[in-house]
Amino acid sequence: MQSIRIVLADDHSIFRKGVKSILDEERDITVIGEAENGIEAIEKVRDMAPEILLIDIAMPRMNGIEAAQIVFKQFKATKTIVLSMHNNEDYILKSVEAGAFGYLLKDTNKEEMIKAIRMVANGEKYFNGVVSSIIVDGYLNKSVRKSKSEPKEEGALTLSKKEKVIIKYIIDGLSSRQIADKEDLSVRTVDNHRANMMKKLNVKNAAEMVKLALEKKLF
Repeated sequence: MQSIRIVLADDHSIFRKGVKSILDEERDITVIGEAENGIEAIEKVRDMAPEILLIDIAMPRMNGIEAAQIVFKQFKATKTIVLSMHNNEDYILKSVEAGAFGYLLKDTNKEEMIKAIRMVANGEKYFNGVVSSIIVDGYLNKSVRKSKSEPKEEGALTLSKKEKVIIKYIIDGLSSRQIADKEDLSVRTVDNHRANMMKKLNVKNAAEMVKLALEKKLF
């Protein structure tokens, strides 16, 4: 079994050691590097090419959101999971928009952390029910504010019946595998629908797709 290699970034060494001890108990997960600020985290990702960067938000020199954005743009082999004490809309939405594949609170339990790491390493995203609700509410609020301040654009984007079903599941925070199970489809078919919708809507990631779907009321 190939190990999921992780770089762990947090400016508190005691917290890093605690997380590392938890992850080291898993046979398929290995912490290959540690960083105490965003700059060092990027350097570790560049030099070590881990599958996962597990990073805090509030750090010196460069914060975790800024680092996540750079990793998303420059190091495609590494996926970022934000691990933060902040459970508020602003931090969560900014993390998603920066390209984070997951968002965990620091009081999460071991089982959820391991589950998130394995899902993200497998190419899926992980946002639990609470975080997913904050993401959806955040984009809905932005959509309302935008609709009040800007004139409506001419023309309309459309999704197929199946795409509308799938986008609703994505908004609810379901993974491709969970959607596949509910709709009796293969994971590949769901991923193809995701890719087709992103191409049709001219967006770069699932967060942008959800945002646009909510703004344009495409479902």
